[in-house]
Amino acid sequence: MILVDGAHGEGGGQIVRASVALAALTHQDCRIEDIRAGRQNPGLAAQHVAAIRAVAALSSAEVDGLDVGSRTIVFRPGDLKAGSHAIDVGTAGSVTLVLQAALPVALAAPSAVSLRLTGGTDVPWSPPLDYVARIFLPLLRRCGARVDLILQRRGYYPRGGGVVEVSVSPGTVWRPFRIEEPGGLRTIRGIAHASNLREDIPKRMKHAAMRRLHGRGDVKIEERVYKGAEAVGQGGAFVLWAETDGTLLGADSLAARDKSSERIGEEAASGLIAELDAGSSLDIHAADQLLLYLGQASEESAFRVREASGHIRTMAWLLEQFLDRKVTIEPQGTLYRVEVEARKG
Repeated sequence: MILVDGAHGEGGGQIVRASVALAALTHQDCRIEDIRAGRQNPGLAAQHVAAIRAVAALSSAEVDGLDVGSRTIVFRPGDLKAGSHAIDVGTAGSVTLVLQAALPVALAAPSAVSLRLTGGTDVPWSPPLDYVARIFLPLLRRCGARVDLILQRRGYYPRGGGVVEVSVSPGTVWRPFRIEEPGGLRTIRGIAHASNLREDIPKRMKHAAMRRLHGRGDVKIEERVYKGAEAVGQGGAFVLWAETDGTLLGADSLAARDKSSERIGEEAASGLIAELDAGSSLDIHAADQLLLYLGQASEESAFRVREASGHIRTMAWLLEQFLDRKVTIEPQGTLYRVEVEARKG
């Protein structure tokens, strides 16, 4: 049994989600202790419980201690299962974080998997849905995944209620990601959305971003307004992505009561500009999310990021625990070079 210190490194829900996914993929029992020990409300939150349940359903697992507030769990995976699975967080907990745990296991299933996830689609401390759909999943497809995502309904804090359907095809053969130079900028695209709020909000987000991105070439931003049954509650987000000759870079900003529409647009634009100006080949959020998949490739991966975040260092540590795969993170000029060792055997 692998013992995981839930307070290691970043010390948040990422360790829990990635650990159960890796346990399922490697068919190893694991015990996770001191879960979210340094957080204001330590232990499992509802979205962590939902994520573990999703992985357990996909891997025929037995789980001890699976309750909100629990600080220790034991996860014993069995055989991976295909088929249809519905997971309801029951709150505005993030469906994108539940997907973060379930997707690696679904991609390893013996046949097709469909997931119906209910909860928050665009909520704090998690990737907005459009970031997952427009940036993370296209990058994952480059590495061999066959997965499609359909938004049925947006959902926000505090009610949740958003619905996302994900279809996963079997037979993934993981390819490495070896891009260290992003190459020339081709296009910048974006989606500014708001639900059950004033219709001018996405336009104001867009215009603020366009001012910051002036002179950056081909920039097009879509405005979306959701009403009534299209969304549960009020909320919004702005996601931008840049396609270069070699890669895809993203940035985002979430709507909040104390944040102007203009600030949302400026935050997302500034984040994307930081990635482009640094010469990153993966943005700081995609980098740690891709590591788990790159650790399964038969060839080594190498890329550059502008910041060695706590999240990417935590994921590097976990890959060594479960996959015996070394991840090297070293300064290289103003960037950090990340190298993921090839799968052994």
